[in-house]
Amino acid sequence: MSSLASTKVTERALLLALALILDKLILFQLPQGGNISLGMLPLIIFALRHGLAAGLFLGGLAGGLQLFLGGYFLSPLQFLLDYPIAYAMIGLAGLVHLKHTGKLSTGRLLLGVSLASLARLFAHTLAGIVFYSAYAPKGTPVWLYSLSYNASYMLPSAILVSVVLLLLSKKNPKLFSV
Repeated sequence: MSSLASTKVTERALLLALALILDKLILFQLPQGGNISLGMLPLIIFALRHGLAAGLFLGGLAGGLQLFLGGYFLSPLQFLLDYPIAYAMIGLAGLVHLKHTGKLSTGRLLLGVSLASLARLFAHTLAGIVFYSAYAPKGTPVWLYSLSYNASYMLPSAILVSVVLLLLSKKNPKLFSV
């Protein structure tokens, strides 16, 4: 294995571990699941540094490992939607990476976080529509309930991650270079 390849494997393992740890340092926990944390931060950094495919893979792996760290599921499809698929969507931040330039504008960084967060929100919302419809208040459309419930933690998490990424990018602009 080349030095560059082993460095990427090491980086992947460290950022995966950091993502799992940060996801457990919860700022706010919702009653039926979902929380506000910085768990997406390392996964977005990896996707921005290494691109879409690498980001999707690491996000999916992180989501799959969530089950072993206290995940909850009702069916295999719900597990896939709420864990590997939702977390893999964080890898969409890799669509805006700039390979080898080390320069990532504020707009591109925020676009990456937005893509990742919106796609993850979509996966969680879909799982909520299919599997958690019983929690919707009478008279409230299930899709609206699921969207608002999941947005109540995804939006603050996305804002928090964006602020930290902006601070990190100002402090160390080479953070996103490969």
